[in-house]
Amino acid sequence: MPHDTRFGFPCMKHYKPGRLLREFELSTLTRAVQLLKELGISFVVAEYEHVEKGALFASEAIEMPGEQTIKTLVVEFATNEYFVVLMPGSKIVPFKKLAKTRGVKKAGMVDPATAERLTGYQVGGISPFGMKQHLRVIIDAGLLAFDKVAINGGRRGLMLVMSPADIQKVTEAEPIEL
Repeated sequence: MPHDTRFGFPCMKHYKPGRLLREFELSTLTRAVQLLKELGISFVVAEYEHVEKGALFASEAIEMPGEQTIKTLVVEFATNEYFVVLMPGSKIVPFKKLAKTRGVKKAGMVDPATAERLTGYQVGGISPFGMKQHLRVIIDAGLLAFDKVAINGGRRGLMLVMSPADIQKVTEAEPIEL
């Protein structure tokens, strides 16, 4: 797998037959990437052509198992509190179970406009790093069992492969069995 270190961190380029991805550009330096660089957190950038949104598409595009590819969801609880929930792309969100962890009866996804306003990122490119507003983060505890996972880097078509322990540390995520 080719690595490019022109930007001070390793970058992977994934090519699928019949697809040609554009050159890795400076615009890839999102707030998420900048924050992780400032904190000295180790990660590898995996760029892919964003044809459809969703963690499962991303996992296939970067050749990472779905259970190791994180979907970043903005959730509202019945208490009108917003959280970011990090969970495997291969799992369905258990909203009732999630609500019970907060002692409420209801939890649900926010609409795309609210997610973009709260995070400062476009839906399909939401990262828990460098969000516009500070939101508390919940991470599926099962993700912490992996050495490496892929998480959105702050724009569509940009994933960061890194340690889930580092994700938990940087975001101060609360691990919960989902």
